[in-house]
Amino acid sequence: MPRTTSAPARNKRKKKIFREAKGYFGGRKNLFRTAKDAVEKGWEYAYRDRKNKKRTFRRLWIARINAAARHNQLSYSVFMNGLKKSGIALNRKALADLAVRNPEAFSVLADRAREQLKDS
Repeated sequence: MPRTTSAPARNKRKKKIFREAKGYFGGRKNLFRTAKDAVEKGWEYAYRDRKNKKRTFRRLWIARINAAARHNQLSYSVFMNGLKKSGIALNRKALADLAVRNPEAFSVLADRAREQLKDS
């Protein structure tokens, strides 16, 4: 019976790591152990930062909404409270887009929020 080796599986595993490490500097691209460490660390960062990206964008949207709300003499929290009380259910992404691309429409929303706060 012929002797079998793990060479094909090992080569496939190594090839996968080196393919992922393409473009890395120095031994991180062509020494297996170093490349493996670098690639696995990269995967960890990628996993973490997929979560962080959501936080970062939410912070950006809030900053944009706040700037536009203050331009309309409202603070962010007062503006959001007024929108909620007036039944306008726009998410922060849409509001930030309005604030940047269509300030007139945002001003209409700010007026609605202000009116609703005066009534209550």
